[in-house]
Amino acid sequence: MTVLTTRPGSRYAAALRTPRGLAGLLLVGGLALLALLAPVLAPGGYDAQGGAALAPASWPALFGTDELGRDVLARALYGLRTDLTLVGLAVPVSAALGTLLGLAGFLSRGLGTLIQRCLDVILGFPSLILGICIALVVGAGWWALFIAIVIYGLPAFGRLARASLLSQAQREYVLAAEIMGVPRPRIMLRHILPHARDPVIVQVGVGMVSGVFLESSLSIVGLGIQPPEPSLGALLNTGMRFMTAQQCYVLGPALLLLLLAFGLTLISDALNEAVHP
Repeated sequence: MTVLTTRPGSRYAAALRTPRGLAGLLLVGGLALLALLAPVLAPGGYDAQGGAALAPASWPALFGTDELGRDVLARALYGLRTDLTLVGLAVPVSAALGTLLGLAGFLSRGLGTLIQRCLDVILGFPSLILGICIALVVGAGWWALFIAIVIYGLPAFGRLARASLLSQAQREYVLAAEIMGVPRPRIMLRHILPHARDPVIVQVGVGMVSGVFLESSLSIVGLGIQPPEPSLGALLNTGMRFMTAQQCYVLGPALLLLLLAFGLTLISDALNEAVHP
């Protein structure tokens, strides 16, 4: 059994050195490298058209071509870049906002109760329905996906932060700081927030998996990334129309999507084991 140290950074590093953590890092890191090198691996860009439409998998078009003769692999790599950028920005924003909302109850009990009821309302919406409502308000596209992922993740982060607040608010060192006249915002940031760090970091990995699937769900119904810009979900949306003629049009992007989700899941599981051995 791996012995994990008490310092958070050391515990996280040790968790990522376990077989599960290393496998997740290799998967996500490899996919991120492919996405980063998309302009090098596909110098023609994601919208370059070829001569043969719906051609089967071959070299160098390993996923074949689409209905316009574009290389599906090139579009999938650019789509992978879109997905990684989206969840890489939206989930940390959701984590920061959700954590602050969850800790707001320390500043005002009434405000904390009101925020929790609002988060409960958000939690009552299925992710796809919530995303559809947001897309109808702000319009389909990248920003609709970003806002949907941010809002959908708020209840989970808010509840984790509130659980840490409730477990620490009556501890002796918090009460002593209040008696000494330390401002409540400072107590919240210095004494209570660090106890919410571990579960929030684990939830970031879980939230990224949810964000990847939320992007694909909204794009499949046509409310996500809009053509000609690719995403993995958008490729699944158009590829399903040509499934009988060109199977790799769907199978290739779906494979990348599943590998990304699987890698993120392995990382979050490894971190969770470090936090709750």
